[in-house]
Amino acid sequence: MEEKIKVSTTQEKHSKILNGDNAFHFCNFLFMAAFVVITLYPVLNTVCVAFNDGTDAARGGLHLIPRMFTLHNFEVVLHQQNIITGAIVTVLRTVIGTLLALVTNAILAFIVSRKKFLFKSQLSLFWVITMYVNGGLIPVLLLFKDLKLLGTFWVYVIPGMVSAFNMLVLRTYMLGIPDELEESAQMDGAGYVTIFAKIISPLCKPVYATVALFVAVGQWNSWFDTMIYNRMKTQYTTLQYELMKLLSSAMQQSGTATSGGKTEGAASVTPLTIRAAATVVTMAPIICLYPFLQRYFVTGLTLGGVKG
Repeated sequence: MEEKIKVSTTQEKHSKILNGDNAFHFCNFLFMAAFVVITLYPVLNTVCVAFNDGTDAARGGLHLIPRMFTLHNFEVVLHQQNIITGAIVTVLRTVIGTLLALVTNAILAFIVSRKKFLFKSQLSLFWVITMYVNGGLIPVLLLFKDLKLLGTFWVYVIPGMVSAFNMLVLRTYMLGIPDELEESAQMDGAGYVTIFAKIISPLCKPVYATVALFVAVGQWNSWFDTMIYNRMKTQYTTLQYELMKLLSSAMQQSGTATSGGKTEGAASVTPLTIRAAATVVTMAPIICLYPFLQRYFVTGLTLGGVKG
């Protein structure tokens, strides 16, 4: 009789646990579904407005499906003067800037993460201070002028080669790699260059992908440096700067805007649709790139932020 009571008590406990798990999973599903809707709806709505006629979009009521489908908004954006030059410069600064920043930050992180390096604590503190204190816009502008960087392509690349945040993320990840790997390589006669290139770097692919995505997104979305340093150099203009100018001019116009300044009846555009089309053009490459780096990005960001 006592055994039957114990069995029934155990079954009741298991059923309560199962009911609690089911309730948790259900609540978790509802929360994640709501989070996805809240996150995804603004993006889909922007795409909807971008593909909709401008005059019709001004009526409002657009959600996920365009009422009057048109590609004219993108024609206006893509026919903007210097847009092709800006796109080429933006791609070049994104690729070159990301590669150089990844190499320099990885080398610095490797040096600072070595236990035998005497000044690793002092240098780490120095870099952390630079995250909160800077010289200001005018001193930086004067510095770039003295370095002959103004009016050149390299003003986009060289200043961003070293980042305290990215270096610290890489360093934190490298500190989690077992020291035995480096010691065994040194016993086989490997130097620090070989250890970095053939042992540390292959193990740091996740955090490399994370930092590369950080830098690439920053380079792709940057336009303020173009306005400050290369405003008069049309050959070094960027995609984001040209889209910003287009959006500013569209917002200042009281009537409808079209490419060439002519009205085309059903194919009209408005500042609202211009803004949506420019946003889609801006975010499309990053959205296409992210799925290929997602696995490494999540792993690198998690491990690089937790290990210490």
